[in-house]
Amino acid sequence: MFRFRWAGQQHVPRTGGVILMANHVSKLDPFSIARFTWDAGRIPRFLVKEGLFGVFFVGAVLRGARQIPVRRGTNEATTALRAAEQALRDGEAVVVYPEGTVTRDPDWWPMQGKTGLARLWLATDVPVIPVAQWGQQRSWDYHTGKFRLFPRKRVVVVAGPPVDLSYFRGRPVTPEALREITDTAFSAVRDLLAVERDEPAPDGFWLVGERTHP
Repeated sequence: MFRFRWAGQQHVPRTGGVILMANHVSKLDPFSIARFTWDAGRIPRFLVKEGLFGVFFVGAVLRGARQIPVRRGTNEATTALRAAEQALRDGEAVVVYPEGTVTRDPDWWPMQGKTGLARLWLATDVPVIPVAQWGQQRSWDYHTGKFRLFPRKRVVVVAGPPVDLSYFRGRPVTPEALREITDTAFSAVRDLLAVERDEPAPDGFWLVGERTHP
């Protein structure tokens, strides 16, 4: 289905808790980042929509792989964050999609991320590795619903060095601080994506409610 190219796997620590923070361009891209993470010597744990755990066979695979169910839009979403936090404390690699869903930006740039990423980092202080993905949307275009398996599409997954968030250590945890941490971290993914696409990234992130960039 894909012709893969990996880059930056040396930035993924071989041991210890680590957050892999990625953009989301297709429902297929979790398979790409799972393979990328595995090839980097780590076993990935994803935060996955709870509904998928009820799908025949898929749910069994997810449970067997110890993925973390997320019940979005409820108070139980914090349960998923606690499970992810414990996984990080246990030295595991947790994949986080800050957008929470496939980007709605018509040009496939990242949307503004949710602040669960910031909460995880504040609770664990583990490295946050930016990971940019590109190309999966050519096989399954979420915006149009078109699915094209052939010809095989070129997919790139590239990781960057850990994001420096040291400025935020010890600061009061406010909604503004959570937003700033999230935007600072996710900007590293956007910048990696701009290099891979060989075009300038837009200022800011796509805002779903306003259907625009700030």
